[in-house]
Amino acid sequence: MEALKQLFWSSRPISWINTAYPFGLAYWLATGDTGPTLWLGALFFLIPYNLLMYGINDVFDYESDLQNPRKGGIEGALLSPRWHALTVKAAVWSCLPFVAFLTVVGNSFSTGVLYLTLFMVIAYSAKGLRFKEKPFLDSLTSSSHFVGPVNFGLALAEVDLTQPTILLSIFAFTLWGIASHAFGAVQDVAADRQGGISSIATIIGARATVWLALAVYAAAAALLLFLSFPYSLAALAAVPYLVIVAPFWRITDETCELANAGWKKFIWLNFIAGAIVTLLVI
Repeated sequence: MEALKQLFWSSRPISWINTAYPFGLAYWLATGDTGPTLWLGALFFLIPYNLLMYGINDVFDYESDLQNPRKGGIEGALLSPRWHALTVKAAVWSCLPFVAFLTVVGNSFSTGVLYLTLFMVIAYSAKGLRFKEKPFLDSLTSSSHFVGPVNFGLALAEVDLTQPTILLSIFAFTLWGIASHAFGAVQDVAADRQGGISSIATIIGARATVWLALAVYAAAAALLLFLSFPYSLAALAAVPYLVIVAPFWRITDETCELANAGWKKFIWLNFIAGAIVTLLVI
């Protein structure tokens, strides 16, 4: 039971919906299919995918997490070394049957998208790759963790991803992910520097990263305005993020941890953004 508890919290249950919903919505809108592929795909992106993404992160970030006051709650587990091997094995083995199924029912393009998405998940944290320590690539990689399920759902449905509407939506979602990761990195500037970890925020500083996040959120909203009505209303989903981030425009590296107050709101704001998209779909 203790092992299950550790795996549960390491998979960040508060964030499960952030990857399962984009896949499920994209695939269902494109196909109308409500069969096993939809539900097994959604289940994969709900739990095993998140355990792989966050579990590996908890294992390889353990030393720096010890210096981070945020770790040990819903914002991230502080995973004891006794559970590291189990977490990696559980993450890999829980993913394999789903990946095998999605490979069989998919096509060559969707399989390539799926494998690329999984590579980006592993590359973000795993020793020897550590994309999270490569400034700017860290934000792009983090964004791919959430855009990847969308791309896979559309590819599985054999949708032409080069269609203007699809391309604009994917690009806007990618910008949203980049901005969200960048702002999330602000609160960890001091802890990351103390732990010897580079990030977009440790390189350009807390204040510049906040400004960058504001600009990228605004760019994402602007792109969505080019969609036909009512889909252009999705741009409204960016407004609350801008409102929450804007008060930190004068933050400094020394006061970086103040950004955690805004980040905690992000956790719940994602549900609001999802509700806006759902209403548009309805």
